[in-house]
Amino acid sequence: MKKNLFRAALSAVVLASAFSFTSCSKDDDTKAPSGNMRTLMVENIVMPKMFVESGTFKGVGSKDVKLPVILPGQSVSFKFKAGKGQALMFATMYGKSKDWFFASQQPGIKLFDDKGKAMTGDVSSQMKLWDNGTKNDETGASEARPVMEVSGVDASKLMNVMLAYEEMTSEFTLTIKNVSGGTKNETPFSPGVWAVSTFDGKKLLADKPFFTPGQRTNPEITDIAQMGNIDKLKAKVEANTGIITGISPVLVVVYQGDKNPIFELGKKDNGMGLKELSQKGDASKLQENLKKMKNVKGVYLAGKAPVGPGEKVTTQYKADDTDKLAFVTMFGFSNDWFYANERALSAKMSGNVTGTTALFDSGTGVDQFPGAGNRQALFGGTPQAESKAISKVGNEFPVPAVNKVLRITIK
Repeated sequence: MKKNLFRAALSAVVLASAFSFTSCSKDDDTKAPSGNMRTLMVENIVMPKMFVESGTFKGVGSKDVKLPVILPGQSVSFKFKAGKGQALMFATMYGKSKDWFFASQQPGIKLFDDKGKAMTGDVSSQMKLWDNGTKNDETGASEARPVMEVSGVDASKLMNVMLAYEEMTSEFTLTIKNVSGGTKNETPFSPGVWAVSTFDGKKLLADKPFFTPGQRTNPEITDIAQMGNIDKLKAKVEANTGIITGISPVLVVVYQGDKNPIFELGKKDNGMGLKELSQKGDASKLQENLKKMKNVKGVYLAGKAPVGPGEKVTTQYKADDTDKLAFVTMFGFSNDWFYANERALSAKMSGNVTGTTALFDSGTGVDQFPGAGNRQALFGGTPQAESKAISKVGNEFPVPAVNKVLRITIK
């Protein structure tokens, strides 16, 4: 039940605020003329993930303290990507305690202000010191209390947290400095775990990452709070980290000849509307231009709304013996990517055609980390313009294989 609710919540809103779509075809949105009919179905099968990016950090200790801790006066930095509405959570042990740990307020450190401007500089005020509720602060005896903020201790006086931001890549650098030296709460910091929550266009999928204040703790945070051991939390977060995406309604074209009318690999975008589809999911311009082409016999649209994980769309089309088929849909959590068939298909074929599909870069917008780039439509942004040849998406980002995102069949 939890899985179904999670998938439904994601698919319902995954791209709703990111795209605007217009549906049309040469004759009708999803109906084809009578004749040799085929049905194309596209399913979004990507597994939802709570976090888009995550990692760990640790200190170097000292000559006398041969442990990976951050001692007073020492600092550690790490980089991550994020867009408007996303938040960063991290957790690390307050070393000289029975079961205390540092973490930000929920759902994490706010990274952009209400106007979409990146937060930079000192964000230490967003940090909190928490009591895990599993050990008596004096005796160390086992207890079972809810996680609560430690009273009387200002975490920002012990831990300094700074943010820097690079707009082109939407990349932040966070620096944690131990400034507890000389205070009555002087302490080392343990290794820690960090994560950026996935944003679906309206909300964070992890609105209370790692733990829930006011409720009982969990084994992952307990190991950090009591021992500074990050292994369990690291494993749990890694298993829930990954790139996901919604897709736009799928544009389907039946045509004659050997040349795909939608795009040509290795050539720049021709201005017919692929840019608008690949950046915003708006197929209207491309549809209208395709309808004017003499070799195009039909243009159809599978779906009228974004297709989230767990959802599917279909459309019917007429196919004669010599007809070819092409299809295209936006990789929703990108700046300018699209899925399309990379080789010519007979419009009369049937079966699973996922293997003919590839992920392409339209070359019209500068890439950012998928699902974590502030210029992506997902975050209401507009990609920074570029003019490059259309190419297949490479290995710069850990994008799931096509068959882990889509299942495309023709009947």
